[in-house]
Amino acid sequence: MAGKEAGSGEGSGTRKVKQRSVHRDREALRDRRLRAAEMFAAGRRQVDVTVELEVFQQTASRWYRQWIEGGREALEAPVVPGTGLDDTQIAAIREELLKGPRAHGFATGVCTLGRVAIVIERLTAVQYGPTQTWTILRTRLGWSRQRPARRAVERDEDAIVAWRER
Repeated sequence: MAGKEAGSGEGSGTRKVKQRSVHRDREALRDRRLRAAEMFAAGRRQVDVTVELEVFQQTASRWYRQWIEGGREALEAPVVPGTGLDDTQIAAIREELLKGPRAHGFATGVCTLGRVAIVIERLTAVQYGPTQTWTILRTRLGWSRQRPARRAVERDEDAIVAWRER
């Protein structure tokens, strides 16, 4: 049977794309991206890239968009979120975050991972997801998760003490 491995147990004619474990090998990924750029330039389709380079369809689609927007150069270097923030950038992020959410145009003083990610993106032009943002806060800034105390702004501590004593 063409297209099927012997003893694979596949009864249908669907074809599965084998995924290699080269996710950590940056040079191999770069080579695959550049090969995809050559294929796109030669008029090959995204599905051809998916099958020949053994990548997910979403990856081929993302590479195609990058290639359309920036040519081969757009696929030269990987977009690896979170890498390359130097100590100066981390210090600037810390300084801006200490100003609080309202200083950055947010309606409330609650600091969320989404809001922190927006501030980081404004400062560094790098987008981070919630997990990556939390990693920056925890490992690079040494911050911990905190919840705001639910206390009324107009709370009068002296009146509360007097009331308890009565």
